[in-house]
Amino acid sequence: MEKIALVTGGGSGIGLAITEKLVQNNIRTIIVGRNARKLADTKQQLGSLCETFVYDLSNHAGIPALVDELFKLHGHIDILVNNAGIHLKKEFTEVTDEEFQRILSTNVTSVFALSREIVKQMLAHDLKGCIINISSMAAQYGIPKVIAYTASKSAVEGMTKAMAVELSPKGIRVNCIAPGFITTNMSSSALDSDPERKQKVMSRTPMGYLGKPADIGEAALFLASDASAYITGVVLPVDGGNSIGF
Repeated sequence: MEKIALVTGGGSGIGLAITEKLVQNNIRTIIVGRNARKLADTKQQLGSLCETFVYDLSNHAGIPALVDELFKLHGHIDILVNNAGIHLKKEFTEVTDEEFQRILSTNVTSVFALSREIVKQMLAHDLKGCIINISSMAAQYGIPKVIAYTASKSAVEGMTKAMAVELSPKGIRVNCIAPGFITTNMSSSALDSDPERKQKVMSRTPMGYLGKPADIGEAALFLASDASAYITGVVLPVDGGNSIGF
């Protein structure tokens, strides 16, 4: 039986790199996102093994119906990659309650709700599988001006461990990838506009260069494959040593 993956935010950046790596390894991959054009461009680029579904995951109430529809269309989902997320760079004292909740809603509640519904279907259909959450270096150590994002990614890492303990006995492994500084459009513009931060990043990265989205794709493929069959509940930094650099 062919494997089927679901990748949120799979139309650009790290999500696109993960989708590309899964498709290259003959895993049918459904990408979910808000931007229909971006999803269509990705499908055209990656071919028939890439399928798209336009949905805004901040609409939590509709997630059960979304998952029902996906299972009706495909019969099973074996791999869930919770990649979609939003960022906010702002002084701590200037972050409003509404902004804080918006980040948590997308980066935490959506991950929880989608994972819950996928797991319900996996268990109902007696399926084994795996969930891969995408965290951030912001959860590994303190970074200024990203309080809401840091809170959200720290929650994702905590949920990964709690989910792994509860779901692994049922045959569903749960792991997390914590990307370091990766050359995406978002990170490149942020670092290029802040030379001091870029110098700091490079000086504490032992490997001496920024990572590529494909590096995260390779890690996701490993965690989705039988090569990691005895790995669950881990947070894997893919960061060129940045989290241990000085």
